[in-house]
Amino acid sequence: MNALFAAAAGVQAFCAARGWQCCVIGGLAVQRWGDPRQTRDVDLTLLTGLGGEERFIDPILSRYPVRFPEARTFAIERRVLLVETPEGVPIDIALGGLPFEARVIARSTSFDVAPGVVLVTCSAEDLVVLKAFANRVQDWLDIEGVIIRQGADLNRSLVVDELGPLLELKEDLQAEATLRGLFTKHPGVADLRPRSARPGSAGI
Repeated sequence: MNALFAAAAGVQAFCAARGWQCCVIGGLAVQRWGDPRQTRDVDLTLLTGLGGEERFIDPILSRYPVRFPEARTFAIERRVLLVETPEGVPIDIALGGLPFEARVIARSTSFDVAPGVVLVTCSAEDLVVLKAFANRVQDWLDIEGVIIRQGADLNRSLVVDELGPLLELKEDLQAEATLRGLFTKHPGVADLRPRSARPGSAGI
């Protein structure tokens, strides 16, 4: 099995065994919804709420090695826990506490990445929101790939509605305009096939 798939499946199983809610975001979600590209790590949102995050952090640290000595303090202060598998696959775990992050988890769905391997990933819409909020060069390349591949199936209104309040928090005046520019550039063409029947939608 692909090492990234194994790492993602392993951490999701670890969370599920404890009744924790999580989903894959980042590059592995791009494999499902956008233009597949190489990625070297697993990105995960874990719904922790606000306060008492140690009850999630400490069990994870009992299972996964940290990537630097101050990882626990960093996670408490910055809400991202940076660990790795024993085989060295990096895992970035975002500690979700915002209402939007709860909705990301609620909208997440299963994805068959390989025979017998199922991951739960964020929706295409939430992937666009998360990447527009991050606002890096690779993020915009990924967003454009999702817009092109999903076409008319992408709920653009939902994307804009979810993104706006997040951008207000960081006083970002440009990201929404950039996103709307991509929407204009790619107006969306309906693909009548179900998502499961499209190339790459049921695996890699």
